[in-house]
This record gives sequence, C-alpha cells and structure tokens, in this order.
Amino acid sequence: MNSSQDIIILPFQSEYQSEVKKLVLAGLVEHWGTLDLSKNPDLDDIGLAYANAVFLVAWQNNKIIGTGALVPKSNDIAEIVRMSVAANMRRKGVGRKILHKLFEYAKSNGYKRLVLETTETWHEVIEFYKQFGFQITHYLDGDVYFALDISKVYK
Repeated sequence: MNSSQDIIILPFQSEYQSEVKKLVLAGLVEHWGTLDLSKNPDLDDIGLAYANAVFLVAWQNNKIIGTGALVPKSNDIAEIVRMSVAANMRRKGVGRKILHKLFEYAKSNGYKRLVLETTETWHEVIEFYKQFGFQITHYLDGDVYFALDISKVYK
C-alpha cells in the first residue's frame, strides 16, 4: 500500500493540461452524475486561467492523483479552488497534503484569510475543511461558503 509519503506536489505545467482536466471533470461527474462543460471554461487552458494563481498537482507513481489552486482575491484574501482527488486515492492524505502546501504558499505570500465554497450536500468535503479550522460563513443557492484566518490557525 502506498503512503502519503510518496505523494509529490508540484506546480502545474502545461504538459499536465489534459490529465488534470480529466481528473477534475471525473470528480465533478462523480458528484453530479452529469457534466456541463460550459461551467468549467477555466479547465480548457489551466495555465492561462490560473496565471496569477498557484495551481498544484499531486503525483504518485508518475500518475496525477489530485489538484488544488489558490487564487488571489485581494492583498489579504485568497480563494481555494479546484481541490480534487482521484476517487481511488481519497482518504489517503492527498487532499491534506495539497491543502498544507496551499497554506504554506498563502502564508509566505502574506495572505491572512482563505475562503472557499463547496456544494452543501457534499458532507464529506464540508467535514474535511472543518478539520482544518475553516468556519462556515453562509449558505447560498445550494453552496456552503467557508473562511479561515490562517494567521491564527495555521502555524
């Protein structure tokens, strides 16, 4: 069995484009049962869409197994988006490693607050973020919104 020790987190490179898009879309299909490509235009050119952000890719045994991005919203606030882990790799520390790397990047770049949103029926995802200290700020149109003051929580 592979451990989280042999998971490597690297910045997105253009040669990862098709595999990353495939991974993220597979997760969406799994959750929604269908896919509306018009709702995911950022995945058509990840390098361009996230040029001002950090987009991380998790690898294990030369295979992409997860993603996560941090998008600046202001000088103090960044949003976590596109957190996705391959179905067969969930609950094995992949998301945790990606999130820790995003926290490190956020802290080193002076962000004080992280925000994110997810679907309110994705209970396991909501619990995942709560484990890291994210607090629910509000619900809107079937989504749940979170915030985290990383200067107080993440050392």
